[in-house]
Amino acid sequence: MSSFVSSTGGIPSVGDVPRHIAIIMDGNGRWAKKRFLPRVAGHTRGLETVRDMVKACLERGVAYLTLFAFSSENWRRPEGEVSFLMQLFVKALQQEVKRLHANGVRLRVVGDLSRFDSSLQEMIAAAETQTAGNERLTLTICANYGGRWDILQAANRLALAEPAKQGTWSEDDLAPYLAMAYAPEPDLFIRTGGEQRISNFLLWQLAYSELHFTDILWPEFDRAALDAAIASYRRRERRFGRTSEQLQAAAPSSHA
Repeated sequence: MSSFVSSTGGIPSVGDVPRHIAIIMDGNGRWAKKRFLPRVAGHTRGLETVRDMVKACLERGVAYLTLFAFSSENWRRPEGEVSFLMQLFVKALQQEVKRLHANGVRLRVVGDLSRFDSSLQEMIAAAETQTAGNERLTLTICANYGGRWDILQAANRLALAEPAKQGTWSEDDLAPYLAMAYAPEPDLFIRTGGEQRISNFLLWQLAYSELHFTDILWPEFDRAALDAAIASYRRRERRFGRTSEQLQAAAPSSHA
């Protein structure tokens, strides 16, 4: 059973700063097209935004940052672009892991990694091992990941582990087998680039996340945009199925 409170099984704690932010980094290709550059130039620039967002989350006290880097559907993109993205992934691991480790960031990569080259799989494993003891921020990169894949792989693992309980499995039984069982559910979901959909990202985990959509393209998403998203989050009333009156009654008295 997960050590974190499920949003459907209990009431998670809520703070002014989201403990966990999940982001779909959309708009790299359109950013490049606007500048008459190849799409891959947008991905390169987007990596700089990733670096800045990690720093910004460290400064703001965010404990978990999850980024959708490559979906299980992204293999449908042009072969040249997919090849470049794989090369960029390798380059990022080579250049960034040392910096992440020095700043107390734990790196996790989740998804069906079996489709990646063995050398890339080895680099991922080495980076995760090197940063495993860090606790300031957990940075999760979702690569060849899909929300439906996640639920299916968790169900299959549960079936193998506890076949005798089939037919009586609960959410608590399944939760430990999800790809991100080590993290609380996202408090805040952000999608850049103007699209307003979840696109098969963290389907289970986003059940009660606050959603923030922005037209800003990912390469242009800066700290001010992050702060605007967090400010929007702070204005939300997170009821988790309760009424506003119940929230008000449960709030600590200002006269205490």
